[in-house]
Amino acid sequence: MRLYGIRGATGAENTKESVTANVIEMCTKLFADNKVKAEDIVSIQFTVTSDLNVMNPAAALRRGGDCGIDVSNVPLFCSQEPEIAGSPEKMIRILLTVYLPENSSVSHVYINGGEKLRPDFAKKN
Repeated sequence: MRLYGIRGATGAENTKESVTANVIEMCTKLFADNKVKAEDIVSIQFTVTSDLNVMNPAAALRRGGDCGIDVSNVPLFCSQEPEIAGSPEKMIRILLTVYLPENSSVSHVYINGGEKLRPDFAKKN
């Protein structure tokens, strides 16, 4: 097994329903595409732009329902994305730190407007 960092991003509207739905969609895709098991996750870190202030993405994942695996014992953390002029608004980013088999080919997930952050990764989705 080797330690990997898998990234992603999704856009959302500033409602609890939108944040929850988009976080669950992004995480479900990340977990499924990379065959992630809960016991292999070291941690999940989220960043969120300041214009999304109704719900913490970590809480959205924890409370949001089925994302394909049980994340109840996974360490989750969230912080605010730095405000940089010209950066995309209403974005949630993720860094999934996970053990996967050596030589795994990871799939990063950029959806719902997140594609503009890393079009090179988004093309592969």
